[in-house]
Amino acid sequence: MCGIGRRVGIPGAPARRLYDRVVRLLLDATAIPADRGGVGRYVDALLPALADLGLDLVVACQQRDAAATSALVPSAEIVPVPAPIDRRPVRLAWEQVGLPRLVRATRSELLHSPHYTTPRWVGVPTVVTIHDATFFSHPDLHSPVKARFFRSAIRTAVRRATGIVVPSRATLDEVKRYAGGADEQFQVAYHGVDIAAFHPVDDAERGRVRSSLGLGDGRYVGFLGTLEPRKNVPTLIRAWVRAVQGLADPAALVLAGGPGWDGGVDPAIDAVPPGLRLVRPGYLPFADLAGFLGGAEVLAYPSLGEGFGLPVLEAMACGAAVLTTRELSLPEVGGDAVAYCGTDEASIAAALSALLADGGRRAELSAAGIRRAAEFTWEAAAAAHLAAYRSALARAR
Repeated sequence: MCGIGRRVGIPGAPARRLYDRVVRLLLDATAIPADRGGVGRYVDALLPALADLGLDLVVACQQRDAAATSALVPSAEIVPVPAPIDRRPVRLAWEQVGLPRLVRATRSELLHSPHYTTPRWVGVPTVVTIHDATFFSHPDLHSPVKARFFRSAIRTAVRRATGIVVPSRATLDEVKRYAGGADEQFQVAYHGVDIAAFHPVDDAERGRVRSSLGLGDGRYVGFLGTLEPRKNVPTLIRAWVRAVQGLADPAALVLAGGPGWDGGVDPAIDAVPPGLRLVRPGYLPFADLAGFLGGAEVLAYPSLGEGFGLPVLEAMACGAAVLTTRELSLPEVGGDAVAYCGTDEASIAAALSALLADGGRRAELSAAGIRRAAEFTWEAAAAAHLAAYRSALARAR
């Protein structure tokens, strides 16, 4: 197994076998929501990269995802599971009873559960992905029910899984601090970025996306993510008002992403002074993301804590000047290629004002972000998962 916390580089030759033969791996994608947010993008990008390594893949998925998953990985065996497991309690019940049966029926030798939970008894080595541990470190940023559920799920995964995949060193440290676990259980596998989808686009494409948002030729500060408490969106709104109020040509603020459950967002929007433009388009079409991210004067992501921070990486790949915080994993992603601020209104406002006023600094961050994003590939992520699978099989044997 590779060293704890090290990213695994792309191997010089395809790693087609875990040992002396191909091992049959079942990946349970049934927890992936219909809207392909961060976890959905992780699974959708990881599967083809694993297939390229020559793994014998079986993928369990919701019926709604069967055709798309088959198109992603034509070499895999796709197993659509019963439609009634859409609701979380039903899916979790199926996971405990139906998934072990599926492992046996498909003769799988290894199970990867990519979203926190896994069967308590399955009969083969299991690898679980734990995406973040803010349910322990920042419980106030989640609903009480959700925080309790995921704390229990993480503790159970650490206690029962043969191997644990985490997307950053910060998440590794947090999981071990709050849930324990042995060093040899863990593998850090940074996410990658799909440069076919996330890359700098031309002026025409940026203009098309601006027009679709109703902004015409106007400048804007962008945000991408679910409007949940840990994204710190109400504070961003107030900081943006401070940064642009009084300017002759104030940049708009565009809050793209799911509506979430942050009760502070609507009051913050209602308090925006007349003359400033705030746009809340909801989910953007996937084809518009590169134009949206690359067209922003600044992509602001003042999160209070992330397990990885995929929007930051994707924005960097699109050439955006990114402003984010140093909380948890975000410096591992941004490095020296992003601008940093605190999580409070004054700090965000000061950093945002400085970036909006300095085109040269934004150009430097754009170029640095493109270079750094190129270091994060799904091929490297798949190689790190392969190391986790090898370690799990070795420990089980």
